[in-house]
Amino acid sequence: MSPLLPNSTAFQAQPPLLAIFSASPISSSILSFPNSPNNKLNIIPKNFLLCCSKVMGSTVNQSNSDQNPGNKTVVDGDDHNDRIPEEARKILRSLASDWNDTVDPNTVQVIPLKGAMTNEVYQIKWPTIHERSRKVLVRIYGKGVDVFFDRGDEIKTFEFMSQKGQGPRLLGRFSNGRIEEFIRARTLSASDLRDPEVSALIAAKVREFHGLDMPGPKTVLLWERLRNWLSAAKTMCPPEEVEAFSLNTLQDEISAMEKNMTSGHQRVGFCHNDLQYGNIMMDEETRSITIIDYEYASYNPVAFDIANHFCEMAADYHTETPHILDYSKYPSLEERKRFIRVYLGCSDDDDSGHVLDQLVQEVEKYTLASHLFWGLWGLISEHVNKIDFDYLGYARQRFQQYWLKKPELLGT
Repeated sequence: MSPLLPNSTAFQAQPPLLAIFSASPISSSILSFPNSPNNKLNIIPKNFLLCCSKVMGSTVNQSNSDQNPGNKTVVDGDDHNDRIPEEARKILRSLASDWNDTVDPNTVQVIPLKGAMTNEVYQIKWPTIHERSRKVLVRIYGKGVDVFFDRGDEIKTFEFMSQKGQGPRLLGRFSNGRIEEFIRARTLSASDLRDPEVSALIAAKVREFHGLDMPGPKTVLLWERLRNWLSAAKTMCPPEEVEAFSLNTLQDEISAMEKNMTSGHQRVGFCHNDLQYGNIMMDEETRSITIIDYEYASYNPVAFDIANHFCEMAADYHTETPHILDYSKYPSLEERKRFIRVYLGCSDDDDSGHVLDQLVQEVEKYTLASHLFWGLWGLISEHVNKIDFDYLGYARQRFQQYWLKKPELLGT
């Protein structure tokens, strides 16, 4: 879930800050910029780390609008400006100097973006001699979140997706974050997921995503990750939380789910594992969909990825109570079939009804795994993340939904 919650959420911009970067030597961790003569992504030394955020809602509202999202201007020295490390500033200065159309490579707007639940995300904006400004994103990784994913794997995934044109380009890395291309597209909202046209576009894009041939082992990670997160939660949580959330019983629950859900043939693909609205962007002109933020991505049953997407329809991370889930918004059977029909690439007329029905049933079962997945995420986040979010309240709802739906879906 990377939700603004555990799963990623769309960002809304805060007031911009004017920052003046003093001159200093160029960093060696520069990547070639998309508009520079050398358009090939360079290899970066392995000692530079990279990661994404599950915000639960880890996305940024990257629109085509070039207007300032606020009217507050603060000079260098503000707390937000101080959050941009000097390593990152060197890379930003180098990128700006390559464009030759910025008014001053050392003068930028630093705009904090709301919605991230794991990382700090900033839009960096340079005035240019043209009507449209230059923009990039700076992500500063959250502390203590390595328990959720392997940063090395996340780096490989991001670079692979960038090279395949599936997401933003990686422009540079520094020791505790990265700089990436600003996508001029709109981050989806909670209501977009229920729009039939948009939902069909998402289904087709998810099918394409699942078909990616990611280098490395094609091993399903869901069950191992659940067990690892359970172990971490039991270690971090005080005894009263362990008892309140029945953590000592979950090992058996995970094993029973794995046995039930893997007994027959199932589709396995490269899954995003956090398909909440904040991680999905759309170009309003071309209607093309881009899926971003891959920190939880891995090979898994595709039914789990789709199930997680359906569960995310209960969330709206841009309300006064972003942790509250409304399961009355869970998609109806008709909506789920419509999505999966597009995903499978079948029409109402072809003879594939049994395939459709089978995947619909598998997806429903995997909603249980999604509830445990993000429930454990919430418990761990409560103890490692300092972001102002009711992680325990979020986790409580996911576990409640698991216990409520388990008898119906597993018959036990």
